Amino acid sequence: MRAKTILLLLIALLFTSVVSAQTRYPKREFRGAWIQCVNGQFQGMPAEKMQQLLINQLNSLQGAGINAIIFQVRAEADALYKSSYEPWSRFLTGVQGRMPSPYWDPMQFMIDECHKRGMEFHAWINPYRAKTKGTAALSPIHPYNQHPELFVKYAGQLYFDPALPENRKYICKIVRDIVTRYDVDAIHMDDYFYPYPNPGEDFPDNVSFAQYGRGYSNRADWRRDNVNVLIKEIHETVRECKPWVKFGVSPFGIYRNKKSDPNGSDTRGLQNYDDLYADVLMWINNGWVDYNIPQIYWEIGHPAADYDNLIHWWAKHAASRPLFIGQDVMRTVNKADARNPLQNQMPAKMKLQRSLPTVQGSCQWYAAAVVDNAGNYRTMLEKEYHRYPALIPESPFMDDKAPGKVKKVKMVWTYEGPVLFWTAPKAKDEMDKAVQYVVYRFDKKEKVNLDDASHIVAITRDHFYPLPYNDGKTKFQYVVTALDRLHNESKGTKKKVKL
Repeated sequence: MRAKTILLLLIALLFTSVVSAQTRYPKREFRGAWIQCVNGQFQGMPAEKMQQLLINQLNSLQGAGINAIIFQVRAEADALYKSSYEPWSRFLTGVQGRMPSPYWDPMQFMIDECHKRGMEFHAWINPYRAKTKGTAALSPIHPYNQHPELFVKYAGQLYFDPALPENRKYICKIVRDIVTRYDVDAIHMDDYFYPYPNPGEDFPDNVSFAQYGRGYSNRADWRRDNVNVLIKEIHETVRECKPWVKFGVSPFGIYRNKKSDPNGSDTRGLQNYDDLYADVLMWINNGWVDYNIPQIYWEIGHPAADYDNLIHWWAKHAASRPLFIGQDVMRTVNKADARNPLQNQMPAKMKLQRSLPTVQGSCQWYAAAVVDNAGNYRTMLEKEYHRYPALIPESPFMDDKAPGKVKKVKMVWTYEGPVLFWTAPKAKDEMDKAVQYVVYRFDKKEKVNLDDASHIVAITRDHFYPLPYNDGKTKFQYVVTALDRLHNESKGTKKKVKL
């Protein structure tokens, strides 16, 4: 009896240690970073210099375990890509409408570079904003100069009037153009829906409310519905173009305060629902978005918007679609942990994030702060939190069918040493097609466990993997799996080798 008890305890301890390791180093986790243009970091920069800057950033982010890049390509009805509808962005060339010289396409460049590194590319657009305060002159082909009656001025900026059906149709046309012509993995919107309130100034939509009120007596409900319709139509547009491309949002970190709604968070701040007219929970619960990244940028213990409170609130209320957390790098490293004042809040935030089963990852605001290693943030990602690679979480509501197994896995000696080669599985259509491969490595006596991220040695688009050679006598077992566009993983194909 005593021996049986000891055996059961050992099994329990082993199981606990495996679960602990998988929680500490999850195999699937969204690890994103935002690269913005509106801060002017690229403005007027020569093409070669900007390309090298982006390559350096991507190399650094790849080393830090980042597996998705959210790149701003449309800030004010302009384009950091070749568009037939909107002018080249001043945030690229310095003057709106000026073509880059020598010519290049930043979005295509970033898609190629991200995919080369096994990263997803999310095209980040601002739907309504048409002119920022710093833009002195609009290009003749800017949509405002074509149809000024479709826009409103507010807080020194220009906006597409969200009430007008032709504006929704136009924004969907832009989305369709991007998704159709570029191999993007997602369309992404951040927190700008109706603009942030400007004290003492009402949003000028009296005329459109009278004309397009659709029977609403409450203007706030009507404004929310305007945004709801756009979100739904964009989602439908993306699905119609390419059913494997996702549509995600990154809203402001507070949905509603308890003071406004008993189901709201215990916070006291600006609200998505009431102030930005963004009913994020409706979008999630109706399946109009494919992921959600609320910007929980405050610190743990913030008096009006406590990170701890908010991450629990979102984890409870927004689990119908994949939930990732927007992290502010600088605020995190500049705030001390109340329980351990000698360290910043990164460890506490990461512990919270990974303790909640419905939270499937995070996104770093902003990428350059990670690259600059503010407060050792990048070092901590590389050495601890992103120590091993992670696959992007699945999207079973879009596709839950895994591709077939890879074929003909073999080791071939080349002039550069031993290389593992394999052949892609057959596919009936684009949704079944293998686009990436995961390579796992196990010692001779190790049990093959594909749930253990520590055994992943590569996530690649190549059909080969260079093997490290030792003395030709050490036995290893490699396993190769295939991933489709939505990261469904095939069963493994094994190959024993001596290295």
